Amino acid sequence: MKLFLREHVLLIILQLSQCFMIPILFWLDGYRGIGVMIYAFFLSLVLLTVFLVYRYVSRRKLYQRLQNPMETLDESTETTERAPISEALDLLLLTQYRLYQEELQKAEERQDEHLLFMDRWVHQMKTPLSVIELTAQTLDEPESSSMREETDRMRTGLNTVLYMARLRTIAEDFQIKPVILSKLIHEVNQENKRFYIRNQVYPKLNEEKSGIAVETDVKWLFFLLTQLVHNAVNYSTGKSNHLVLSIYEREGEAVLEVKDYGIGIPVVDQKRVFNKFYTGENGRKYRESTGMGLYLVKEVAERLEHGIELESTIGEGTTIRIIFSKTQNLTSM
Repeated sequence: MKLFLREHVLLIILQLSQCFMIPILFWLDGYRGIGVMIYAFFLSLVLLTVFLVYRYVSRRKLYQRLQNPMETLDESTETTERAPISEALDLLLLTQYRLYQEELQKAEERQDEHLLFMDRWVHQMKTPLSVIELTAQTLDEPESSSMREETDRMRTGLNTVLYMARLRTIAEDFQIKPVILSKLIHEVNQENKRFYIRNQVYPKLNEEKSGIAVETDVKWLFFLLTQLVHNAVNYSTGKSNHLVLSIYEREGEAVLEVKDYGIGIPVVDQKRVFNKFYTGENGRKYRESTGMGLYLVKEVAERLEHGIELESTIGEGTTIRIIFSKTQNLTSM
């Protein structure tokens, strides 16, 4: 209704002005028929009212559509009423919707091509890395350890790039099934054994009871836990020589906890550490920080419908928990 009145306010003012001006002109010309003037005035008001009511009723759906925001793109294809201006608007929105769909399809095709390229490029880079690692084994120390340290960093970076590229299509890339958390932790620790030794920070497993399993995707959870472990080790090096990986149940939920005793996260940064590319105060001290680790952790956890909790105290360390909504006890797996 407000939109209708705003559109016709000038017409209403013009019509009312005519209703006053015409009787005044007759009065100045010497005509003194007051009754006829009043009749003409009210007749003009009645005709104006009838016109406005007809106009509003015939275009009510149009005004409602213009005034109420669309909730879905499919609403662009809906029709209003059989009025020229309404049909023109419907045609405009339909054309715009089709153009948008075409542009969206092109963008998705480019994204798919980029994802395919990144996937192939990462796998191609892993082959020369493996060759370099084999070559490093034939070298003497400390050259061998230094070369393998750098190849480990490159491999970690390549995996991060690969998972970042796959994040957009994670819904098509995960398979939910029961996963025993202790088994997964052992696999992560085995994969990062040299990383622990090189930084002289070693993991300790605390398991409330054996066989706690959760419904999740093992590949993505492996990546998520690896990110947390790398963060914990990087910010513990030189300050603490251990971190604790705990598995326990809390109010019917399974909790996977990664606790380090490193430098901790400042309070002002704790609400923003999960933001993309945010490094904070610690990132300025540790130049290798990219600000993507915890962002990926949060994104993957949300896509898998797992919760994330963070607690940290400066100088004492950081605790990050992954919360799983349902638990199982699968000791035989």
